[in-house]
Amino acid sequence: MKDYYKILGIAKGASEDEVKKAYRRLAHQHHPDKAGGNEQKFKEINEAYQVLSDRRKRETYDRFGTAEPGAGFSAGAGGGFSWEGFGFDPQGFGDMGDFGDVFESLFENLGVRPRRKTYAHGSDLEIKEDISLEEALRGTAKRIAFTALVQCSSCKGKGADQDAGFSPCATCAGQGEVRVERRTFFGSFSQVKQCAQCRGAGQIPKKACRVCGGSGRVSAQREVEVEILPGIEDDQLIQVKGQGEAGERAAAAGDLYVRVRVKPNPMFERRGNDLVVKRELKLTDVLLGRRVEIPTLAGGMLHVEIPPNFNLKDMLRVPGEGMPHFGSSRRGDLLVDFILKAPGRMNPKVKKAFEDLLGE
Repeated sequence: MKDYYKILGIAKGASEDEVKKAYRRLAHQHHPDKAGGNEQKFKEINEAYQVLSDRRKRETYDRFGTAEPGAGFSAGAGGGFSWEGFGFDPQGFGDMGDFGDVFESLFENLGVRPRRKTYAHGSDLEIKEDISLEEALRGTAKRIAFTALVQCSSCKGKGADQDAGFSPCATCAGQGEVRVERRTFFGSFSQVKQCAQCRGAGQIPKKACRVCGGSGRVSAQREVEVEILPGIEDDQLIQVKGQGEAGERAAAAGDLYVRVRVKPNPMFERRGNDLVVKRELKLTDVLLGRRVEIPTLAGGMLHVEIPPNFNLKDMLRVPGEGMPHFGSSRRGDLLVDFILKAPGRMNPKVKKAFEDLLGE
């Protein structure tokens, strides 16, 4: 049995945030696209995260040492019943779980429905994409290229030579599962596990596909177009369903997660949905009440008036000229941080005019 907590390097009582942080750190460290990456380790990390980040899967794993679905009051490959899936805990009665899953598993094992074929779900992938603050303002579409396991085109993901076909697995008698006896204080119980020989398929290729070696997947370069909406935050994740690694033997693919990094802008500072821009201001412009030109992130210029009695130590707020609220038509504000510059040396005539003005 794999110790998912040990794989992620966390304690059994770790919080959801601790699980997520450990996954991100290790996935980044061992990603196969990086120099020194480890594809097998990366798969184990993804597998552990998929279980420990899901509350129900984690409860099942903590209780029974497996997160496999369909284990519950089942006959298994050789008859007899087990308690798994009913929420029965030798240390006490837990919640009864999802009755729909329980009865579906029961009917399958009694022969009312054929047993489901279980395959290894494709792993999720995470990649980073850098965008500019201007792109975050207006939104953009990015075509992202990456290497991943994709479905083998030669065998259509089945893992078998098309002409040779399949034969039933002798280990599980075509059931895809085997029963393991467990002894407890209350007696013996049966635990149904996926067959390791056929990996839950119930059948084995008579002849493996020569291209993929029987896994139904090959490593290849992929391209995915990702829509990035206006107002996206730095370090925000975008989920692209079904665009992760292909599953084994034509099983469902994982998801692709794109972590967007918004690069700093030399002129504008982002504060939530507001933007801050610094603007030099001449004392003469203030005294004469001139309109001041303020640059915008979109590339235009605004002409604003400084209100009477305005404290130049404060920031002037220009409503609706900041970043869009993600997923909304509303926008933040533009905050102008004024830098007041003293005038240069004045000639006597100008100085006299200012003195007369101050005298009035």
